[in-house]
Amino acid sequence: MPYDFDLFVIGGGSAGVRCGRIAAGHGARVAVAEERFWGGTCVNVGCVPKKIMVNAAEYGAWMEDAAAFGWPHHRHQAHDWAKLAAARDTEVTRLSGIYGKLLAGAGVTSFDARATFVDPHTLDVGGKRVTAERIVIAVGGTPTRLPIPGAELGLISDDLFTLKALPKRAIVIGGGYIAVEFACILRGLGAEVDLIYRAPLPLRGFDEDVRAAAAEALAAQGIRLNPDVAPTRIAKVGDHLMVSKSDNFMREADAVFFCTGREPNTAGLGLDKAGLDVRPGTGIPVDDEHRTAVPHIYAIGDVIDRVNLTPMATAVGHALADTLFGKNPRKASYENVPTAVFMSPPIATVGLTEAEAAARGPVDIYVTRFTPMRHTISKREGRRTLMKLVVCQNTQKILGAHMLGEDSAEIMQGIGIAVGMGATKQDFDRTIGIHPTAAEEFVTLRTRTRVAGVQAAAQ
Repeated sequence: MPYDFDLFVIGGGSAGVRCGRIAAGHGARVAVAEERFWGGTCVNVGCVPKKIMVNAAEYGAWMEDAAAFGWPHHRHQAHDWAKLAAARDTEVTRLSGIYGKLLAGAGVTSFDARATFVDPHTLDVGGKRVTAERIVIAVGGTPTRLPIPGAELGLISDDLFTLKALPKRAIVIGGGYIAVEFACILRGLGAEVDLIYRAPLPLRGFDEDVRAAAAEALAAQGIRLNPDVAPTRIAKVGDHLMVSKSDNFMREADAVFFCTGREPNTAGLGLDKAGLDVRPGTGIPVDDEHRTAVPHIYAIGDVIDRVNLTPMATAVGHALADTLFGKNPRKASYENVPTAVFMSPPIATVGLTEAEAAARGPVDIYVTRFTPMRHTISKREGRRTLMKLVVCQNTQKILGAHMLGEDSAEIMQGIGIAVGMGATKQDFDRTIGIHPTAAEEFVTLRTRTRVAGVQAAAQ
């Protein structure tokens, strides 16, 4: 039977737009539907507005640093939240509009509407029925709240970008990257901040040395850490909120943020009508080709809950379009994906943690900690840098690189190329460092800190 489109993409975020645009460039008849905002979470309520607010928080600290370098300190007034919000929203609107223009320029049909399945090849798009030979689900994820009494009184991560004013006292619940980023943003802009998380250290899944250094950095900037506890209740008391914790203590705040994870946004898509058995809030199972249990339906990005990063989703969308319509079958690798946490100071990492690498065999560990040059002058606390290499003892390949410190994300992008190419410790050693920089430490680490994973190799 003839179809209205060769490809229909549900979701106009990074993954969906890239997949649709590249497929159209290969000559396919493509449509993309987006019910909320073009560009998805990253552009509108994620990476982009968050990074703008991270920059804003950092500027305040830099003004304080400047006095040590001979510049007069003029930070006598409170931060202008409204001015920041206006500038942020203008940039978000500009970038969101670019996504629509990219699709139009590629000849893609765009629908500003919700798309749900009617049957495996038919979709209801804002009340109109359309058919497609292939369908890609790229609807991303959605923030979650903890199931505790009073949870409705708390905010989710999206809500930071609609606040009309900075809360004077904020509680951030969670220990992941969104939680620590939000804690640093709010603290850097002038709020009192409590960070509540269930583990001994924040950032579960990151390297242990990095986690410990992150906790030190958070505490040094005045964020009150509440480890090994969980919130049990939120109550409205007068004009403020009271959060009860599992350690039988309570914290008072003007705003409470749930940064407790995201879940795949599968609810209400009518997946059962497409022949897919997926529980709401869970990732859609796919094979290595990102094909679901229904062969002509694919799923990419955060909705499959693999590596939930915008560049990863974009790469997968591009590879899928090339495979389906470009006569160039290929995959985007989920291995050695560089990533960053834009806390203060930021974290960047690529490859295996020490624990992951040690489970595979013996590894050499190189670690250095130092105060970067700027802060030997400014004396600002909590700005120490940590850099770490995890090296396979047998092959001397760099298995992981980790950094907490200023410019870490910019530095790690280049390190990610080297790790992905299989660079060895000797390759790093013979590279000439750029002096004076923090980055040069990655190529001047000569003294092994410790060996790990010997027992794993013996087994």
